Amino acid sequence: MGRIAGRFGRVELRRTATAYVRGLLADIDRKSCWNLAEQAGLSGPQAMQRLLRTARWDADAVRDDVRGYVIEQLGEVGVLIVDETGFVKKGTGSAGVQRQYTGTAGRIENSQVGVFLAYATGRGRALVDRRLYLPEHTWLADPGRCRAAGVPGDAAFATKPALAAAMITAALEAGVPARWVSGDEVYGQDPRLRRLLEQRQIGYVLAIAGSQRVHLDGHTRSVSDIAAGVADRHWHRYRAGTGAKGPRWYAWAWARIDESEAQGYRWLLIRRNLTTGELAFYRCYAPTPMPLTALVKVAGIRWAVEECFQAAKGQVGLDHCQVRGWTAWHRHITLAMLALAFLSALTVLQPACGIEHIALTMPEIRRLFAALIPTRHRPAEEVLRWSCWRRRHQAIARHCHYQRRSQP
Repeated sequence: MGRIAGRFGRVELRRTATAYVRGLLADIDRKSCWNLAEQAGLSGPQAMQRLLRTARWDADAVRDDVRGYVIEQLGEVGVLIVDETGFVKKGTGSAGVQRQYTGTAGRIENSQVGVFLAYATGRGRALVDRRLYLPEHTWLADPGRCRAAGVPGDAAFATKPALAAAMITAALEAGVPARWVSGDEVYGQDPRLRRLLEQRQIGYVLAIAGSQRVHLDGHTRSVSDIAAGVADRHWHRYRAGTGAKGPRWYAWAWARIDESEAQGYRWLLIRRNLTTGELAFYRCYAPTPMPLTALVKVAGIRWAVEECFQAAKGQVGLDHCQVRGWTAWHRHITLAMLALAFLSALTVLQPACGIEHIALTMPEIRRLFAALIPTRHRPAEEVLRWSCWRRRHQAIARHCHYQRRSQP
């Protein structure tokens, strides 16, 4: 917290921010402002809500501090990974919310979608940037709705690949030591994002759909048709990293594509599941020649962003935010990213263990941190007072809902 203390102009605000992050690391079920305030021993959630909504501090500046902390702790030359995740919401007032597909629920749900940038090395991984996706027709075409949610007046529509491009550009200009970018089909099928990376001479391994067409040996063909013609001798068995159940082995094939392009080298990379035979396809680029194993390694590390989402939601309450406004969303997400970076840094420091014990994992570190760091004793009067406070506000909310629904 000392790294970001200068971002808060008042000591009270710094203390509230510290209590907020400690609450995100605490062993409580739901990490909303109410629960975090109760954990911190405050008389009510007003200070926590003010921290997210109206207090004067720059979430983007804190985001930059988080990014610098991650690079310092993880070290090495890493991979930038772009992906989005959903935040299921009720109602229509939360910034960016609409009925849209989200992988979090696995279906179309009323939700917000955030686009994130992760940084991964051989030592660890963490989230380093975030953008809230604003739908064009349901939000930006309605200025009144945007004002009610606190969306800045200069906000313009940007696709998810455009948001990813902005985050990658900011990371590279900040000096992040990354030589590769990875992402799923949403980003691999956007030519502007690929062009940006090629202009900066940053290699990429981006997933594409089987229907995508590429230029190979003087002909333009779909990648699924190319895969159907790959001979058995052209498949190579390589490991794409280590998963929860051990090494992840796949069969891989590759071919040079777009050879007429003057700058750099481009490949089509095909992955085949050894059990089911399922295929996955990647567009690849590098400014210099690369072996197949290098592309396989980058393709395999893309799953690090999914692990970041799982840890951020399960350990530090990334999706527990109950605020509606644009500013509050970015502030909560940024502080959750800081808490996740702290756990990632501690995970990197753990020494290797023998056969009898695995090294301390991120969930176990958070559990130990919550259990062993001394916390103040909560008297029974405080516990009962908070119970009364919650039930009183729940009664007010129920009365307001009933009253609104009873009106014709």
